Amino acid sequence: MKKIKLALVTINFNGLKDTLELLESILKAKIPSQLDLSIIVVDSPTREEHVSAIKKTYPRATILTSAVNLGFAAGNNLGIRKALSKGADWLMLINNDCLVSPDFFIKLLSSPLDKPDTGALGGLIYFAPGYEYAKKIKPSEKGKVIWYAGGIFDWNNVLGSHHLVDRVDPGELNKVTETDFVTGALFLARADVLKKVGLLNQDYFMYLEDVELCHRLRLSGYQLLVDPDLKIWHKVAQSSGIGSSLNDYFITRNRLLFGLRYASVRTRLALIRQAIRQLFLGTKAQKTAILDLCLNRLGKGSWLK
Repeated sequence: MKKIKLALVTINFNGLKDTLELLESILKAKIPSQLDLSIIVVDSPTREEHVSAIKKTYPRATILTSAVNLGFAAGNNLGIRKALSKGADWLMLINNDCLVSPDFFIKLLSSPLDKPDTGALGGLIYFAPGYEYAKKIKPSEKGKVIWYAGGIFDWNNVLGSHHLVDRVDPGELNKVTETDFVTGALFLARADVLKKVGLLNQDYFMYLEDVELCHRLRLSGYQLLVDPDLKIWHKVAQSSGIGSSLNDYFITRNRLLFGLRYASVRTRLALIRQAIRQLFLGTKAQKTAILDLCLNRLGKGSWLK
């Protein structure tokens, strides 16, 4: 029986400790004989000591380096293209600040990823213990608080939210369900699908690029699914910092970019009115984001020097 070539892609962005812990969780996981797992780490921006440490932890890893910060979209695309050139059948994007369950890859074999109609597949993502937003949780509930169990997209406001976020896992999530979007924190797709629909849109740099790709998948007739048997833990906000000016800039610009391309005329007009208000009353990050969009300064934009 031919093995399935699974390429796992992750970005190391000044987060060596997290990346090594992700790799260690993979080393502890059971890899079924039917899977030929390869790991691609995109070190962006690269540091020699990071490359050495990653090689020491996982000698078989392919490390791609960049002298500059490529961002989420371009960084993952670099890894995806490398994986495709090596003949990968399945692609798995995962944030470096995540940990996989010991049976993750076993469960993956029985997932619907190989179904012809599946465009992208996500899993059940918990807050890593100690990284929960919810305050009133018992010590025994740490590691059981849900961060993502499916995505809900509000087209009227061009905002995404996570199903069951901050809820303790009720233990009843045992069915594959459809979702509005699969988060880029754990994004699985077949190579043939990505070759047909395309990769992440690098205009976004970071934030909403996963939603945009999922929308293109849906427009192409594919399903977006979540399999709760695929469990990982996420050290939320380690990669970019929720609530930061960086977050404010890219969310503002990319929400406008996405909405003006794909939303209804009514929603587009509402977004334009909101953008005009923010130009006068918004934060510095919001004002810069709107100006950059108007001037077609996409990708990295002008906020990151």
